[in-house]
Amino acid sequence: MALSIFDDKSKLPDYKDLTDVLGENHILWNNIKDFVLQNYPDAKEEWNYSGKNYGWGFRLKDKKRVIVYLTPCSGFFKFAMVYGGKATNDALTGNISKEIKDIISSAKVYAEGRGFRIDIKNDKFIEDIKKLIIIKLAN
Repeated sequence: MALSIFDDKSKLPDYKDLTDVLGENHILWNNIKDFVLQNYPDAKEEWNYSGKNYGWGFRLKDKKRVIVYLTPCSGFFKFAMVYGGKATNDALTGNISKEIKDIISSAKVYAEGRGFRIDIKNDKFIEDIKKLIIIKLAN
């Protein structure tokens, strides 16, 4: 099974597909997307098919990097980012919940940075996610 609920390469997900699978959590998806666009109006929105093991994912990008990744699942979605060393340090020393700091600090480090995912099933982490976005945009 693919990471994303949308695993059919031939069908680009649309807004109705997204709201159908996310239910009420589509509001949180839009909240995160809108927050990125408010803080970085030049961000480009893009659906990307990453293969049968991952399916369709959504990302917001600047000219040279992805700011956030959002992966739709059944009733929730995954929020993901890749942080370099300075952003990781800023997050781990900043005013972010211990639960999120634990997710970041335990994430595997790759050449392009430390990639981490957070399941968004309710609004519990939304304020932390906004802080993470601000950190990403500052670094």
